[in-house]
Amino acid sequence: MGMIKEFREFALKGNVIDMAVGVIIGGAFGTIVNSLINDLIMPVVGRAANNVDFSNRYTSLSTNVDNAMELFARTNVNHAAVLPLAEAKKIGPVFAYGNFITVLINFVILAFCIFMMVKAMNTLRKRFEQPAPPATKDCPQCTMKIPIAAKRCPQCTSELP
Repeated sequence: MGMIKEFREFALKGNVIDMAVGVIIGGAFGTIVNSLINDLIMPVVGRAANNVDFSNRYTSLSTNVDNAMELFARTNVNHAAVLPLAEAKKIGPVFAYGNFITVLINFVILAFCIFMMVKAMNTLRKRFEQPAPPATKDCPQCTMKIPIAAKRCPQCTSELP
């Protein structure tokens, strides 16, 4: 019975519940940021860079992929078309630098959003926190710091009001 009680105390601690809420909210926030990047930011970045789709940017590391890319370009109506990354990965190894660029931009934006949230929370916390009452006072005779409740200064032994 002791282990169940210990587990209940652990599971109901404020820190564990706060952490669980943070993980759930963080996952939802990550989904929102991913959508922001993939659906709004990367298309604009791609358009600014001559309609480049960064998610499909890669360099072939295999002759099989090179041959498939050549065949894809010949059979496709748009000869500038590139074999999609998912298809190229099925055929052979590729160096998917476009996906890395997307993930890097995702990280920078997510880190900036979290920084702004923490900054706002710190500002609110400072605004609503009450300053702690002073624990010491100065002796009027010798100007040494002494506890607030002291009736006599331990340095100069003068009586305090």
